[in-house]
Amino acid sequence: MNMVRGFGDHLDDDDDLWQEDAEVSVERPPSIGDDERRMQVRAYNYWVSLLKGRDFPAVEDIEPGTIGEFGQNSVLLDFSAGIEHPAIIFLGNALRAECGVEAEVTQITDVPARSLLSRLTDHYLQIIANRVPVGFEAEFTNQRGSEIMYRGILMPFSSSGDRIDFIYGVINWKEQVDAATEAELAVEIHQALRSVPRPAMPVPVWEDGPNARPVHDRVSAPIPVGYGLDDDEDGAEDDEDHIPEVRDDDGLAERLAAARAGADIVKSADGRSRAALYRALGLAYDFALLAEARPEDFAELVEDAGLIVQARAPMTPVVKLVFGVGYDKTRLTEFAAALTQGRRHAVPLGGLRHFLETHAGGLKGVVQAARAERRAPDKARTDRDAAARAVLQAMPARGIVDIAAGDEEFVLLVARRTVEGSLAVLAPVTGDDALLARAMRRVSR
Repeated sequence: MNMVRGFGDHLDDDDDLWQEDAEVSVERPPSIGDDERRMQVRAYNYWVSLLKGRDFPAVEDIEPGTIGEFGQNSVLLDFSAGIEHPAIIFLGNALRAECGVEAEVTQITDVPARSLLSRLTDHYLQIIANRVPVGFEAEFTNQRGSEIMYRGILMPFSSSGDRIDFIYGVINWKEQVDAATEAELAVEIHQALRSVPRPAMPVPVWEDGPNARPVHDRVSAPIPVGYGLDDDEDGAEDDEDHIPEVRDDDGLAERLAAARAGADIVKSADGRSRAALYRALGLAYDFALLAEARPEDFAELVEDAGLIVQARAPMTPVVKLVFGVGYDKTRLTEFAAALTQGRRHAVPLGGLRHFLETHAGGLKGVVQAARAERRAPDKARTDRDAAARAVLQAMPARGIVDIAAGDEEFVLLVARRTVEGSLAVLAPVTGDDALLARAMRRVSR
């Protein structure tokens, strides 16, 4: 998930100001808590307070080290020497620790690869292009192999008043626990709750009626079995009556209607019922299986909804058709991953709900497993990479350049063509193994 939005002119701490807006807004993800959201609002309000009628605040007015609210989660970038390699003027201690930066760093290219700070390069060019603050949120696997969800805002500053040559960023984050730990915690919490004595439920008696008694003498009755903790799961089956019955010979439209009815129940319960959610995902999965068998009908539904099918994310339009394009994007991403994992493991029609219920960690466990399998090296690609390396190792050198580029055997270089037609090597490209692998495969063909 990776979303970028501009910030409006009147954001404050009120929740309703974080809803989707056609002009400027920042979507509010349930996965990021109030503290993270409010930190960005406070940072934006701080930026506004420095405007003083100008297009951009003066960089001389900002003192990140003295901002107690969010200074330790911030970074100040200097673009005065060019946008290609911004300098780091200030780096807060909390952000420095999260990124594993121990020594002093002066350039954004000096930060460790796959660190949180390295993700800023995806966003700062948008500020320079749009000339407004940009809010963003995403999740990724950091350099320690942990799943990180983060939210941030980048704000433009100027030394001249009309040109953006500094950007101040504030980022907050949280780390997801792995599926096994999450499942273990869920079991422990469930057992702890069951061991707590159930509270008494007062018998409804009119305090001023004919049966009124002194407060100390009123009767209390035990709560009936099934009240409270398990009601959400046990009572979820009652909602089956609101889902249209699906027959084996039904078409895509009928399957989609049933899946949407299941999704509506999940929305009305605000996601509190795991049984309702798993049932809705099962209906969505059955719709996806039928869509594979009827691609023309599915393509028509997708086109009517204004969606696009991508080969790398075939289940994304499915969950958007079922839950709606306006549904929380973090949840849609998880739902699509669960459906993809079901397809990868050949879960049959009507079997996804059982698949989710019996998997360690439930839906979260399935999503974690899907991400782990997606990150696992593909054998065919590994073989191609090995073949490419062998070809390049035997290839004669076209020239020798004395340039510092680390200790790796192969390095990707950027060159500029001179007026004479020759190539002038400028700099190595480091920290992007995927880009290097693609370049090596291309050259070795």
